[in-house]
Amino acid sequence: MTWLSRLIPGAHPPVQLAPEIRARLDAWRKLPETALTSQHAETRYVIVNTEASGLDLSKDRLLSVAAIAIEGGLIDPKLAFYQSLEPDPADALTGLLEFIGNSPIVVFNAGFNKRVILNAIERVLDVEPELHCIDLYWLLPALFAERGQSASKLTDWMNALRIETFQRHHALGDGYAIAQLFLATQARGRLLGHSTPQALIELEHARQRLKRPL
Repeated sequence: MTWLSRLIPGAHPPVQLAPEIRARLDAWRKLPETALTSQHAETRYVIVNTEASGLDLSKDRLLSVAAIAIEGGLIDPKLAFYQSLEPDPADALTGLLEFIGNSPIVVFNAGFNKRVILNAIERVLDVEPELHCIDLYWLLPALFAERGQSASKLTDWMNALRIETFQRHHALGDGYAIAQLFLATQARGRLLGHSTPQALIELEHARQRLKRPL
């Protein structure tokens, strides 16, 4: 629910959440601030990916969410989350926020994946989380210009860096591919002096400014 809709009576019905969901959200809100200046090996990152009914944010809906944690620079298959929004979207989205905790998130194409998640969280939970997001759509060409001159899609980068996964076009399967791409991003970033989440975020923003039309 946006701040404007709160000021207009009847513009948005109040969200009714079960007491258990409210208690879980309260616990999540009390987590400490995200540390963005720690080294990669000391940072817990969470890869976040989605499965939606289409790519139109104005009409398509979120079907499932997936997340994979990277700790100590490693992917642990046990540290993964996947849940369909049906039959209980509030439980699924609260579970995703709990899994993310206060970690920076990593996505491919934040313009869609981050936005569709935030839209669903706002609509279902009436929460507007401030997620520190790293978008590989921008970072990969900034760090691997020699590998991806024409790469723009996830498939392109998987081919360029020889990444495979257990299932394509599935929230968790593609999330695993994104996690592997992020490990490559971390390694190249360290070599070039981008050794913290904050450094990667700044590099991403610099790349966006460079490519933004005048």
